Amino acid sequence: MNQLFVNRIKLNRADTDPCRYPFNIECLRDFNELEINTPVTFFYGENGVGKSTLIEAVAIALGINPEGGSDNMRFSSYDDYSDLYRHLIIGRFGLPRTKFFLRAESFYNVATDISNNGDLIYTTYGGEDLHACSHGESFLKLVEHRFWDHGLYLLDEPESALSPQRQMTLLCYIHELAQKGSQFLIATHSPILLSYKYGKILDLNHQMQEIRYEDTDVYRIYFDFLNNPYGMQKVLFDE
Repeated sequence: MNQLFVNRIKLNRADTDPCRYPFNIECLRDFNELEINTPVTFFYGENGVGKSTLIEAVAIALGINPEGGSDNMRFSSYDDYSDLYRHLIIGRFGLPRTKFFLRAESFYNVATDISNNGDLIYTTYGGEDLHACSHGESFLKLVEHRFWDHGLYLLDEPESALSPQRQMTLLCYIHELAQKGSQFLIATHSPILLSYKYGKILDLNHQMQEIRYEDTDVYRIYFDFLNNPYGMQKVLFDE
């Protein structure tokens, strides 16, 4: 197994109010400690369960910019992150070569900050302004040119900008980098990304229990729908 840069996430509940956000969200109600034991870990769950809140807090606790980017980026357009990071204790082992937090909802701001750094575009991000690419192309260009071996990468719903084919491309990058000593923590409900056979899926709908890919709701829903789309629509439309 590769060396894991993050091997434990623990919540210190001192001075927390279980009735107040973010400690009242579903995935944190009974959460105390989580062991990370695989290079690619997926945080899976329904909308609103707390995937993004948790991975954002882990990123901030690791010293990464809340809106995304590397630990060297320090821009801010709107501070709306929770104080969960103040209560997280991150178990670490070794130092990654680099760290990066890629979150879909604020990637435009990351791309703008990168553009404002001039020559860095040409040396680090493939020689092209990320704003000159489509949303999905800029995602993959960043992963291709800025994600290096022995890095620590936190991804928040990266599939939102990617077609199914490009999600498979991203899966190839993840596999290649994991084989070269990198670690990924990924919040997602993409059935393509979740299918990664060397990854571990933690179900935030059920106290972060490990779950098999075939047992996830998203797998069963896509499987049933794609096998009988018109029959499913009859049910949906109450026909």
